[in-house]
Amino acid sequence: MMNEKISVTTAIRALRAHQVNYTEHLYHYEEKGGTAVSARELGVPEHAVIKTLIMENEKKQALVVLMHGDCEVSTKNLARIIGCKAINPCVPEVANKQSGFIVGGTSPFGTKKKMPVYMQESIAALDKIYINGGRRGFLVGMSPADCIAVLQPQLVDVAIHN
Repeated sequence: MMNEKISVTTAIRALRAHQVNYTEHLYHYEEKGGTAVSARELGVPEHAVIKTLIMENEKKQALVVLMHGDCEVSTKNLARIIGCKAINPCVPEVANKQSGFIVGGTSPFGTKKKMPVYMQESIAALDKIYINGGRRGFLVGMSPADCIAVLQPQLVDVAIHN
């Protein structure tokens, strides 16, 4: 564990406002390392590390997708479920602008713009999840139930298991 002071991010402010119990986990961020790095650094299964993905539909309307770290999103299935023609990942500049976070440090909590949130339904069955706390190298641990209570996501089954 790194001995670094954690700055209070907009994500942490949102969690505090909702009185969520969470733990703070700093790790050494590696460019393009993804959830494999954070899982390894924290010593937790990558399946419990949740990716926050900023995507958009064919009308360029942004949305948040929460997915297990060891899975990919079937954008085709997600589009079908939510009634869109297409869903695509946002380019980093657009994702940063929509969320207010820098890619690699995107949290679903305290986003700049209010966006619909879609969560892989199997995340809800985990005991504890680790999700970005609003900056690179910083995850928060919490119960999926608390995450669901704050974000009010639509639960979907769109995981592609790697």
